[in-house]
Amino acid sequence: QVQLVESGGGLVQPGGSLRLSCAASRSIFSLNVMGWYRQVPGNQRELVAVVGRDGTTDYADSVKGRFTISRDSAKNTVYLQMSSLKPEDTAVYYCKSSLGYWGQGTQVTVSS
Repeated sequence: QVQLVESGGGLVQPGGSLRLSCAASRSIFSLNVMGWYRQVPGNQRELVAVVGRDGTTDYADSVKGRFTISRDSAKNTVYLQMSSLKPEDTAVYYCKSSLGYWGQGTQVTVSS
């Protein structure tokens, strides 16, 4: 069983920054493509960003230029650096492996 544990969420003012972490219980290289998703109550979970085993990345249009996804294989951790945060970025953020494993989520609230 693979565990993905997110951390780093919290309350931040508009324009602020946060870095989310997703720690995996085994090699993230073996977990293939890793991604961050987010969900607002009442809405479907949406893709935010993904990073491949070769480091290639892709982003939702709504976060391009503001968010950066990265992976540290030595630490078995995937990061999501979020900058210039907006109230509409408020959501529960989840880490996911393309093999189907999900984390429990971490709340991000952007509010003044």
